[in-house]
Amino acid sequence: MLMDVLPENIAGWNEVLSGGAHLWQPGQLTPGQLAKPAGHLILLAEQLHKSALYSSLQVLDEAGVQVEVSGVKRIAERDLLSLRLSAWSPALKARLQAVADGWDLACVPALPEADKPGLVLMDMDSTAIQMECIDEIALLAGVGEEVAAVTRAAMEGALPFSESLRRRVRALEGADAAIIEQVIARMPLMPGLIVLVEGLKAMGWKVALASGGFTPFTGHLRQTLGLDADFANTLEIHNGRFTGEVLGDIVDAEAKARILVELAERYQIPLSQTVAIGDGANDLLMLAQAGLGVALHAKPLVQEKAPVCLNLLSLEGVLALLQAR
Repeated sequence: MLMDVLPENIAGWNEVLSGGAHLWQPGQLTPGQLAKPAGHLILLAEQLHKSALYSSLQVLDEAGVQVEVSGVKRIAERDLLSLRLSAWSPALKARLQAVADGWDLACVPALPEADKPGLVLMDMDSTAIQMECIDEIALLAGVGEEVAAVTRAAMEGALPFSESLRRRVRALEGADAAIIEQVIARMPLMPGLIVLVEGLKAMGWKVALASGGFTPFTGHLRQTLGLDADFANTLEIHNGRFTGEVLGDIVDAEAKARILVELAERYQIPLSQTVAIGDGANDLLMLAQAGLGVALHAKPLVQEKAPVCLNLLSLEGVLALLQAR
């Protein structure tokens, strides 16, 4: 099938590809499969056009990579094109990311299998919800600018997370703890969160939160969305006011990665069937530990290091990735 005669919108390729996988040869698709695929490339967008495939194929051709176009789907009102590759490397992923203009992509050696048990572990602030809860608390407590500056430094990796959290919490000393309920009342969910959670439940997967934020907020989300577990920090409160201290061990980068492993063991799920989602520097260890690590609208350092970055789509894109196979 000559590429030139295929519809511009990739969603219209279903009939062409219904007969099975096709191998790419310059200018055309020929029925066939790669003998030993070494990686997967998934292209995603609200509407995916041929230009996304052409740009990606140019990079792959220059790298001498053979390509099998294996399927087109529309999941969560998003277009998805699946390709199998004869070779894969982080450098190849970086080159593909550099030409992505109007679409997201995942270039990985393997993908979890949606029809087997799995686990998704998410960060909360700026991942499951569209805010940093401590910044909102600080704003209502009258120390917003001071705390927000420390939050930015921590998420960009300029400050150790535990140190930054203690500094921010100390700034809240004496503030009325009733602020927590005010923040919960106006806590906006990240677009795609409900679609993702409902989709994961339908697949029989476990869903949990591991947050450097605080237990009232993760507990609220766990109860509201019916999540399986939540982990976060505990603010000390005395006589209805914040003392400026955090109780117990802090949920930092190392703790998040450990929680992922412990939950996988608890639910008897192999790490290859785990997904971690986050946006900040303190999520990187968790993303690296998971079978699939996804950075969502992430900070520059995380964009550079994360296995997969979603910049245009939101959490519904994770569901699309999991159903790509």
